[in-house]
Amino acid sequence: MERESKGFRYLSGDCSDMSVLEEGLRDADEVIDLAYSTVPKTSFDDPVQDILNNLPSSVMLLNRATFHAIRKMVVVSSGGTVYGVAQHLPIPEEHPTNPISPYGITKLAVEKYALMYHHLRGLPVAIVRPGNAYGERQMPSTGQGFIATAIASILSDRTILQFGEHGTVRDYIHVDDVAQGIIAVLDQGRAGSCYNIGSGVGKSNSDVLDSLRSLAEPSGLSVRIELQRARGFDVPANVLDASKLRAETTWKAMIPFEQGLERTWRWFTDTYRSNA
Repeated sequence: MERESKGFRYLSGDCSDMSVLEEGLRDADEVIDLAYSTVPKTSFDDPVQDILNNLPSSVMLLNRATFHAIRKMVVVSSGGTVYGVAQHLPIPEEHPTNPISPYGITKLAVEKYALMYHHLRGLPVAIVRPGNAYGERQMPSTGQGFIATAIASILSDRTILQFGEHGTVRDYIHVDDVAQGIIAVLDQGRAGSCYNIGSGVGKSNSDVLDSLRSLAEPSGLSVRIELQRARGFDVPANVLDASKLRAETTWKAMIPFEQGLERTWRWFTDTYRSNA
């Protein structure tokens, strides 16, 4: 399905459909590949389907892009999963990549295919590895996005599941900063390179819930937590070193965590009230 609005052409379809890919690439000079149909938990539940749902269509897009006059292509990978268990923090792009989830393995495979097409066919593609994006409009309870799920649970008076005594440590970065990082790589990044997009600050699930508690309790809301055993496919700690992106482009993270969290909380509370 195709429609136009305010100078933009919207094309809706299955990214594994060759005709959809060709129509999307027609007259395009820049491409940002954000398509992915799984998250770490669903990939663990069905690793074969994780491969089938993501790898063929991603490789098909890369392959077809080599037949078009693309100025720059950015493949959005995963800074939270491709490295696996960190040898040291924060993690630079040169850190070994040993993912411990099917999701991270397929993300890394897409990266390798992208670099192959760059080296063999000259595809001007760069890779970004974002940390844990959060912010307004994030969908809760999808298996990805702890902050959105936690806020929605608080507002609905539901228990928040936390895996491990303090949960995992993650590099939470506001979606606006992630988007600006992707644009910076699209405009200024080097083809054939990988770039982390992160804040360089790690926060555990407990840290996040403590911050949310200070926003919830003044409104008479409570933060109820149910502790469960740590999950084997969750990397214990992930914090990204984004100094390469800062050095090679004009990008830098602009939204401090507490400010971004308050914005996200305010959006969710306004939305939930308007839908009540």
